[in-house]
Amino acid sequence: MLEAFILITILSGFFGTIFKKNLVMKIMSMDVMSTGVVAYYVWVASRTGMFTPILAGQVDNESIKYADPVPQAVILTAIVIGFSIQALMLVGVMKLGKNNPTLESNEVEKNNTP
Repeated sequence: MLEAFILITILSGFFGTIFKKNLVMKIMSMDVMSTGVVAYYVWVASRTGMFTPILAGQVDNESIKYADPVPQAVILTAIVIGFSIQALMLVGVMKLGKNNPTLESNEVEKNNTP
């Protein structure tokens, strides 16, 4: 069930990126798709266990299943990079918005083609 929600999130972001005409909505759709990808990797990391692999003292219980920390560390980096790319895209849209009356991609293309 969780996999279906993750897939729906990724696909809704993907189709929003393709079919939305407003540039801000395209950026938001890309963020939704990125959130789905992050959720997928967190889901993959938690398949082996749900506990964080941080030991507070000596734990002798071998039955505790820990989550894989490597995908979580990679995803933290991906979140930071995704946030910076999103901020850069929003600055680009702000620059386009100063010279164009609308942020519709078709109108921006018409106004900026020689």
